[in-house]
Amino acid sequence: MSIKFEIATHDELPTIVHIYNEIIPSRLATADLEPVSVASREAWFAAFEPDRRPLWVMRTDTGAIAGWVSLESFYGRPAYGQTAEISIYIDEDFRHQGLGQQALDFVFNQLPTLGLDTIVAFIFSHNRPSQGLFQKNGFARWGHLPDVAKMDGQRRSLDILGRQFN
Repeated sequence: MSIKFEIATHDELPTIVHIYNEIIPSRLATADLEPVSVASREAWFAAFEPDRRPLWVMRTDTGAIAGWVSLESFYGRPAYGQTAEISIYIDEDFRHQGLGQQALDFVFNQLPTLGLDTIVAFIFSHNRPSQGLFQKNGFARWGHLPDVAKMDGQRRSLDILGRQFN
């Protein structure tokens, strides 16, 4: 499937939130337990800067938004300015079609322009598809936070995966 990456616009925020909310029940990719509202994501969306910390939508040939990928500042301190946290969310109708790999390939090519040389990803230990995708792309486990999340009465661990591009 051919995908085009475009800087997200505010008009696309409801679709971005919808895609995010789709994954919540799976308990695989977010620690949110209930759907979030568009209003609750306004400040989050406003924090993205196209030339430094972008949020892209993945658009199909038909114009549909198949997912989104973002780079957010890591830990908010100046010394971490060359490091960003990546998030990738795919609409349920487009999963398992290689879009995660396309998103990583696209982001890797953007890093020099964005002044980034290190990417981190926070991925639940039990999220085997995301763990596999990132490890296949050279990410290593830099940290393990055992049983830090509790979802539906079950403790879940979080891994910090990272890769440097210098």
